[in-house]
Amino acid sequence: MQTTPTQHARLKWMTFILIAVVGLFYVKWSPYYNKAFVAASNHAIGSSILMGKEASPPSPSLEAALGYAMAYGKAIWQAMVLGLLLGSGVQALIPPQWIARTLGRSDFGSVAAGGLLSIPTMMCTCCAAPVVAGLRARHATPGASLAFWLGNSLLNPATLIFMGFVLGWNWTALRLVLGLIMVFGLGLLTNQLVTDQEAATAQTQLSQIVAKDDNTFARWLKILAQMSARLIPEYIILVLLLGAIRALLFPHIGPEISNHLGWIIMFAVAGTLFVIPTAGEVPIIQAMLALGIGVGPAAALLMTLPPISVPSMAMLMRSFKMRQLIIVTASVIGFGVFSGLLAVGLGF
Repeated sequence: MQTTPTQHARLKWMTFILIAVVGLFYVKWSPYYNKAFVAASNHAIGSSILMGKEASPPSPSLEAALGYAMAYGKAIWQAMVLGLLLGSGVQALIPPQWIARTLGRSDFGSVAAGGLLSIPTMMCTCCAAPVVAGLRARHATPGASLAFWLGNSLLNPATLIFMGFVLGWNWTALRLVLGLIMVFGLGLLTNQLVTDQEAATAQTQLSQIVAKDDNTFARWLKILAQMSARLIPEYIILVLLLGAIRALLFPHIGPEISNHLGWIIMFAVAGTLFVIPTAGEVPIIQAMLALGIGVGPAAALLMTLPPISVPSMAMLMRSFKMRQLIIVTASVIGFGVFSGLLAVGLGF
């Protein structure tokens, strides 16, 4: 019996929701639930992926590149697969009218929806990028898409809990307050900077998508293949590069890394560029504090390591205007510097 358009739409919705719920439970919710008990009992969630148990990352080399890429890939590959499935599913399974109604407006409600939708997904910046690319392809506004992108890492409830048990609840409070401002503030600012011409063009393109919305499951697989072929190679290359040069971004870690403004700025910039898995900043900061660095540089990493990175920005170069990515990058660095100065001022 042939399905009606309404039944077909319901089937696509059910497929997307099933993948999202089952995938997130397997990759995120269940592992993080168990990890919270580990954090509570051990006050640690593992060693630093940046430098292990050493006082500094390894010198630039092919071995350093491959070692980091393997460790990082092992930590995120399942979430990346899920991100690609959801990012392609957003374009092929969810009605464009729903995205336009929920995430396609220029007001704060659209930004708020993007930020709130990011809380249960709990992905790292790179694994969230394919979903963001899918939202932008369906003309979700830049601000709503940005709120979803940043919110995945900054408002991740599991990471906030890990942080409280491992670093202290003052660190969780600092991250949560500044994270809320960054996610929703930058989202709203980004929408406000969209020109009338850009908004009109996006509306016209969205109308065309709605008019010819003939999505099929075959089209979903085609979009999935295209996204994978476009995003994964550049992603792997950039992760290898950052793994190789991480000793240049993060020098020897010790008491000489003080609360001086220069160090705070340097760590804010390095954290913005570098790439880590979900919650990877927690053991990195714990290890650095144990080696004696100042709370200022550590707090700078708190706000800059998770939200963006060179690989995730490269993956979204086609989804955002260059000026939007520049504003986001500069803002993340600025929040990192402010976080570092605030931690020093509050006596962390």
